[in-house]
Amino acid sequence: MKTGEAAVEAFDEVVEQLFARLRGNPVADRVFYTASELGNFSILWHALAWAGATSKRGRRRAVRVSIALAVESALVNGPIKSAFNRSRPLAELDHPHRLRQPLTSSFPSGHASAAVVAATLLSESRHRRWPFWAAASMVAASRVHVRIHHASDVVVGALVGAVIARLFKKIWPLR
Repeated sequence: MKTGEAAVEAFDEVVEQLFARLRGNPVADRVFYTASELGNFSILWHALAWAGATSKRGRRRAVRVSIALAVESALVNGPIKSAFNRSRPLAELDHPHRLRQPLTSSFPSGHASAAVVAATLLSESRHRRWPFWAAASMVAASRVHVRIHHASDVVVGALVGAVIARLFKKIWPLR
């Protein structure tokens, strides 16, 4: 095993042990499983974008977020995940709540990339940005808690999302 691979495995194991302390707690399980489900198909992000779309400007912003999320999903779940074939974490125990099991590669996390794209675009030109970033953090972290992703999948997914969001802001700036 190469040094970089060993470092990634060590990082994943440290984070896994931190989440292992939370697993089995009914409140933590419910919060993280719910966050993970809300991240499916970017449901949470589309809902937040369209909830405030009561004006022409609000609708334009919502369309922008929805299109950015579609582009992110197509890129991450298409060519990016296809370039890697990483197995998902093995869950020794049954999940305490029902959960959709993805069929794609574990690397990178599409939930994390979508969360960062959405939080970046939704918080743009708003005074209160922390709720979007708190939600994004919960959705991204939930993927480790529910054992659908390794921590490094989530970190790289967030980085991919940051790149996509930055490019999207350049291509389609707010006016």
